[in-house]
Amino acid sequence: MDVDKGESVSRSAKGKRERVRVQVDAFAKRLIVDETFASLYRPETPATGCVWDALAAPLLALPPRRRRRVLLLGLGGGSVARIVRSLAPEAIVVGVEFDPEVVRQARAHFALDELDLEICIDDALAVLRREKRRFDLVVEDVFIGRGDAVHKPDWLPHPGLDLAAGLLAPGGLLVSNALDEASSIAGALNSRFPGLIRIEVEDYDNRIFVAGPATLDARTLRAAVAADPVLSPSLGILRFRDWRRLGRGSRN
Repeated sequence: MDVDKGESVSRSAKGKRERVRVQVDAFAKRLIVDETFASLYRPETPATGCVWDALAAPLLALPPRRRRRVLLLGLGGGSVARIVRSLAPEAIVVGVEFDPEVVRQARAHFALDELDLEICIDDALAVLRREKRRFDLVVEDVFIGRGDAVHKPDWLPHPGLDLAAGLLAPGGLLVSNALDEASSIAGALNSRFPGLIRIEVEDYDNRIFVAGPATLDARTLRAAVAADPVLSPSLGILRFRDWRRLGRGSRN
C-alpha cells in the first residue's frame, strides 16, 4: 500500500498488524512500533508538537559552540534527530536503534537519510559500554514492551545512566524520557548531577529529565525555547521545572 495516500496500516499475509508500521493522515506520518507511538514526521517542520520536542529542547541550554556531538539512544523514526539537526547543523549526531525494521521504515517514509546521521543498529547498552567519544548531549529514549505495557529495560537507570553520564563532555547534558520509572530515573540523576530539570508535555504522561551542571536552570531553558524559531511554537505544551524546587507531592 502506498503510505502517501491516506492512512496506511501494513498487514501481514495472515491479516495481523505488523510490529512496525506507518500511519498517514493530513497532519503527519506516524511510526507505530509494537502498538506504541514511536515517531512523528511533518515534512514542513522539524518540530512535532509532542514529546520529541521536549527531548531535543535541552540542546538549547548549551551555547552553539557546545552543540558539536550528540548521542541519541533510541533513534526510532528520527523525530528527535530532525530537531537536533535543525538546531545544530554542523553537529556529529549518532543515532542508536536496536530494530533494523524501524530504521528501514524511517528511511523509506521519514526521510531519515536527509539528516546526515551516524546510524548504529545495535543494543544501546552495548554501545554505551564500548563508545569512547565524548558528547555534549546524550538523549536516552529507550523503551521495550508493547502498547500500554511499555517500560524501561532492566539496565535503566543503572548501569545505563551511569555509563551515559561517563560519555558526557565537561558541562554536557544527559536527557532521559521516563514513564512509570520517572521516580527512579529522577533519583539516579539527582544523585549524580548538581542540576536537574523536569519537562512535562501537555496530554502526555512522559516526564523528561534533563541533568547537567549547577548552572542548568528551567527558566533559562524555557526562555531559550521561546526564542528559538523551530521550537517556540511548542512552548505552550511544555512545562519546565527545576527538580529541587519541586515539593515532594509534585515529584510524580
